[in-house]
Amino acid sequence: MSEQTGILWTESTWNPWQGCTKTSTGCDNCYMYATKHRYGQEPSVVVRSAKATFNGPLRWNAPKKVFTCSWSDFFHQGGDEWRAEAWDIIRATPQHTYQILTKRPERIAQCLPPDWGTGWPHVWLGVTVENADYLGRIALLRQIPAQVRFLSLEPLLGPMPNLDLVGIHWVIVGGESGAHFRACNPGWVRIVRDQAVAAGVRFFFKQWGGRSPKAGGRELDGKIWDEFPKCNQ
Repeated sequence: MSEQTGILWTESTWNPWQGCTKTSTGCDNCYMYATKHRYGQEPSVVVRSAKATFNGPLRWNAPKKVFTCSWSDFFHQGGDEWRAEAWDIIRATPQHTYQILTKRPERIAQCLPPDWGTGWPHVWLGVTVENADYLGRIALLRQIPAQVRFLSLEPLLGPMPNLDLVGIHWVIVGGESGAHFRACNPGWVRIVRDQAVAAGVRFFFKQWGGRSPKAGGRELDGKIWDEFPKCNQ
């Protein structure tokens, strides 16, 4: 929830609100839930963050990739009353690139700002697709005008041999980490990588997963895949 982060595909996190409700199997071992419970807080209650956190990007002068709502979902209905203010901050800081990832693509269209047009160049929109049961999220994302659309297949929980990557610019893949991690099959990762390469879509492999994020390393067939889509910076 700060300017610094260890998440490899971004540079900062920003949480104008925090708390979320679980919506699919990828949420089962959510790190936010575990951390909130350790703090004695209720993770399913969406609350606005403190003013300093909410306004954080206004203080960051150097351009950054910013994972937005890493402790919530930017399109969760619990954030409806504050989202317009968050869009105002995003609009006012075009030096940053906002990476907005959701499991609720059905709500995106109704939650965009009135001047969204064909998309803001410094905002990337993405959906989480943890297994083939949620491929429909990609079709919903494709309907939204955006300069960059991306997929997070993390945690990857099953094979996805039939990815439709039309209109998609970036694919992130990662295994699950934590005490109760579910193992990621290398064959599943290779299938996704091969489809991305064939489609000319940038591919980022974050981790194999394990009890810690670094437990399994990052190499896939002897290579580190660190590709990013074209950025406005």
